[in-house]
Amino acid sequence: MKSNRFGLHDALKEHFASGKPITRLEALVFYGVANLPTAVRGLKLQGWIINSQRISYAEAARRISEHVVFKPPQDLPIRDIELTEYWASF
Repeated sequence: MKSNRFGLHDALKEHFASGKPITRLEALVFYGVANLPTAVRGLKLQGWIINSQRISYAEAARRISEHVVFKPPQDLPIRDIELTEYWASF
């Protein structure tokens, strides 16, 4: 059986290279990367310029819902919860 050498962090690196922002929630859903801040720290050590800002959970949920069925719990205050989104600068 042929092994897959394309890892989770490679997919995340490609996402950053595209210039699109990503939150910890999106990294987990789309790429299986459970600890995005650690991955970001690793990219910074490699010389990447990574920016960040806070966005609402609702915004992250909207972006996820463009690709998969994503339904947060009904009682979750998604407009009040904030997540950090990261993106690469070139």
